[in-house]
Amino acid sequence: MLSASMDMLEESLLKKIEVMKKIEEENEKQKNLLSNPDEVDEVAFDKILDDKGELIDQLLKLDDGFQTLFNRVKEEVGQNKDSFKEQIKRMQELIQEITGRSASIEATEHRNKKLAEEYFSAARQKMNFSRQTSAAAFNYYRTMNNFKDIPPQFLDNKN
Repeated sequence: MLSASMDMLEESLLKKIEVMKKIEEENEKQKNLLSNPDEVDEVAFDKILDDKGELIDQLLKLDDGFQTLFNRVKEEVGQNKDSFKEQIKRMQELIQEITGRSASIEATEHRNKKLAEEYFSAARQKMNFSRQTSAAAFNYYRTMNNFKDIPPQFLDNKN
């Protein structure tokens, strides 16, 4: 029973690393997409966000499962450390890799957040400029339509 539980813990860590690799790939796609703000494909951007959301949900489930299983076996593992010495060492290495990837993902997310903020700021400025241009055009149109109703101010009455 304990050996199977230890295998499941190790497998959970390996799955977590695979999910983290996929998140890193999605972050790279997001960075590439946002690096050229004039050509951002908003549909692709939304898909990346959806995919990352699903991956994060998977990570949370893996974390919950790992923690639940670990809480059930930690006392027994502590009593039998020598029996699982190699597996514990492998799991510690996996946890170190997860910690490194987690820090890397967090840094990339921070950089991508800045790129997204810049993109959305530029998009807002374009919308404001467009709105101002439309308002100016509308005012000009309205003024010109009213202008035709103004009678001539100077009439030449010489015949």
